[in-house]
Amino acid sequence: MPARAKSRRSLPGLVRLHGEVQGPRKNAWEGVFAVTRRIPRGKVMTYGQIATLLGSRLSPRAVGWALHGCPRDVPWHRVVNASGGCSTERMPNLAPGLQQALLRAEGVDFRPNQTLDLEAYRWVPRHKQASRKSVGAGSGHRPRKNRGRTG
Repeated sequence: MPARAKSRRSLPGLVRLHGEVQGPRKNAWEGVFAVTRRIPRGKVMTYGQIATLLGSRLSPRAVGWALHGCPRDVPWHRVVNASGGCSTERMPNLAPGLQQALLRAEGVDFRPNQTLDLEAYRWVPRHKQASRKSVGAGSGHRPRKNRGRTG
């Protein structure tokens, strides 16, 4: 089997995980769980938004895989696709419409095309909240000190 070409977007020393995660699954997925636990009621984030917040170590698809097997205290229903739609409708172990029903119970409205308005409902964590400790090891994010100063 030929070696796969290295992605131009990957960072040295980091491996982007997607699908069935091999290796440091627990640390990567714990980061997903930590971010998802912070999403307030009535707000959402996208799979890609969480992947980016975690330093793109996981693909958006891997974020979905992580949430598929998340602990009970993780509000998985607050994570939607990039179009503002629910990607759980084809999951065999979830009742159709469950994710939408949970979000509606939190005050989220859906359009006739079954998507929500990301401009209205997207939650963007403040810079201070997205610290390395809070999103899990390996996020690559460190708050900057001495902002606004030169030299």
